[in-house]
Amino acid sequence: MTLNLTLKIWRQAGPDATGQIETREAKSIPIEASFLEMLDIVNQEIIQEGKDPIHFDHDCREGICGMCSLTINGVPHSKEVGTTTCQVHMRKFNDGDTIWIEPFRANSFPVLKDLITDRTSFDNIIAAGGYIDVRTGAAPDANSVPIPKEQSDWAFDAATCIGCGACVASCKNSSAMLFVSAKAAHLNTLPQGQPEKDKRVLSMVRQMDKEGFGNCTNQYECEAACPKLISADNIAKLNRDYAVAAVKEAVSMV
Repeated sequence: MTLNLTLKIWRQAGPDATGQIETREAKSIPIEASFLEMLDIVNQEIIQEGKDPIHFDHDCREGICGMCSLTINGVPHSKEVGTTTCQVHMRKFNDGDTIWIEPFRANSFPVLKDLITDRTSFDNIIAAGGYIDVRTGAAPDANSVPIPKEQSDWAFDAATCIGCGACVASCKNSSAMLFVSAKAAHLNTLPQGQPEKDKRVLSMVRQMDKEGFGNCTNQYECEAACPKLISADNIAKLNRDYAVAAVKEAVSMV
């Protein structure tokens, strides 16, 4: 079974160019194809016509890397819950549908070309957080450190963040709080992350502000759009950790 679709695609020649929505017919698309495979099929036709193909990010196509960041019909990664763009299949659409495809919209994610955005701001936040610089030993030695299951589960769930940016794209303030809180929580929750916990939280939040992300709206669009279903409870934890760290910093400077 195949689908005939109408695509409304954002095309932008470069960072300084003026973008626009272009209409493209996608015919005879197999329902077993993934969303990115559908774009591959369309690109083959565009290349055969001697035109510039649609540029979009992708890598693993297994929902792991977070590269496939597209806004589909106004929703980051599509309306499917807990799903990345590359995991969306064409069987979720109907014959004759019109599909709007745009990049993630945020000032901190400038468009490079077509559907590709620059998410270096996320890399800068992670770099600001630093690393755990205590000696942890080999894997068997690390396993000897007792960690309560509740803490290990929280850290593991936070660590599943793939840094795709859907949380930012879904927030009307383009807040990165869910991303930052997840990246901080997966280190700060574990015993190995405690020595630098305060420094890490202060550095990451301040770098987030420096990158131009907005304030949290407390409306949980980020949690709803997250393909890894990361809980907004991490944001509350980050706020508490930041308040404590800021007070300690202020007292130390007196």
